[in-house]
Amino acid sequence: QMLDIGLPGAGPRAKADSLALAQEIARARLSIRPNCAARTTIQDIDPILDIADKTGITIDAATFIGSSMIRQYVESWTVDDLLRRTEEAVTYGISHGLPVMYVTEDTTRAFPETIKRLYTAAIRCGARHIVLTDTVGHATPAGARALVKFVIAEVVKPSGEDILISWHGH
Repeated sequence: QMLDIGLPGAGPRAKADSLALAQEIARARLSIRPNCAARTTIQDIDPILDIADKTGITIDAATFIGSSMIRQYVESWTVDDLLRRTEEAVTYGISHGLPVMYVTEDTTRAFPETIKRLYTAAIRCGARHIVLTDTVGHATPAGARALVKFVIAEVVKPSGEDILISWHGH
């Protein structure tokens, strides 16, 4: 039903590959809903807008950002940095007509309050699809279940919005 067709913001070749896949989806009238990965930056969202415009098909922007303390430490990011980038990217994509899927990398190792703040911000800015990730295969089945229950109870239900939740695990 849904297919990741690349990270066109990674460079010209990646953009050409994503465009070719989107053109084939449009040409063959496939019932696949494509999405493109994008870091939470405008320069990663613009190539998705260009591909959607050239092909005339809807392409979801799968905007992602690292959420664990490990990533924050390595990148010298604060939670405020993550929130600013989230709000900027999601708002930009939505305001330009892209459905936005919001993904936190390494969700299973992030602090619950960080997860709550990031997803709440993304939903407030218009994201209607969120993805919980176990980037390094850290979660047990019980841990994955607990995370999903937490996000439903603490983020999705309080938002009052109809939110699709997906799982990306390793």
